[in-house]
Amino acid sequence: MNTLLLGVVGSTAYGLAHAGSDVDRLGVYAVPTVELHGLHLPIDKAATVVRHDPDQTVHEARKFAMLCLSSNPTVTELLWLPSYEQRTPLGDELVGLRTAFASADGVRNAYFGYATAQFKRLLTTGQFQSKMRKRQSKHGRHLLRLLDQGYEYYVTGRLRLRVDDPERYREFGDRVAADPEVARPVLAAAQEKFDGATSPLPLAPDEPAVEAWLRRVRKEYL
Repeated sequence: MNTLLLGVVGSTAYGLAHAGSDVDRLGVYAVPTVELHGLHLPIDKAATVVRHDPDQTVHEARKFAMLCLSSNPTVTELLWLPSYEQRTPLGDELVGLRTAFASADGVRNAYFGYATAQFKRLLTTGQFQSKMRKRQSKHGRHLLRLLDQGYEYYVTGRLRLRVDDPERYREFGDRVAADPEVARPVLAAAQEKFDGATSPLPLAPDEPAVEAWLRRVRKEYL
């Protein structure tokens, strides 16, 4: 596999990992360009490779770029890590392009939307089994993280992954596990903050810059 960029993401990157947490890796790879000319193209589901022990997800270059252009929080964070386990010159170029993927509405809609999705999961996850309570606590932690990270990204134009006060997120997660409705006013307050803020991010991503990078990838693996 032609790995362009690989790093440790998730709870480890946020500073929210505990003794039993998985170490999640995310990466970008490039298929040989000739594979893009056959009957069965490496796109959509076929463009993602998931492995376990250790946990690792890698997206093909085009799919990764498309996800980042929509400000997908789970994928975007790879471009804002402080260090990488694998990093090629094309991976360096990709990190250098990280601001080209963002737009004001894209960041707001993605991060607030993901937080809202976490809230829906809270409402549909059972509260009484120990395993379910742990899952709800995790959803609660990440709901708050998404709101905080998304708002800061929206108003500064930069994504900071590591949280300042991990205990605040753990405590919130525990409260949410006891009563998911605790999250509802937090979402409402976040929406009000977004509504009252302005963003330095552009109205639209810089697609030409991203496409130029992807074409360089295709030329490299021709």
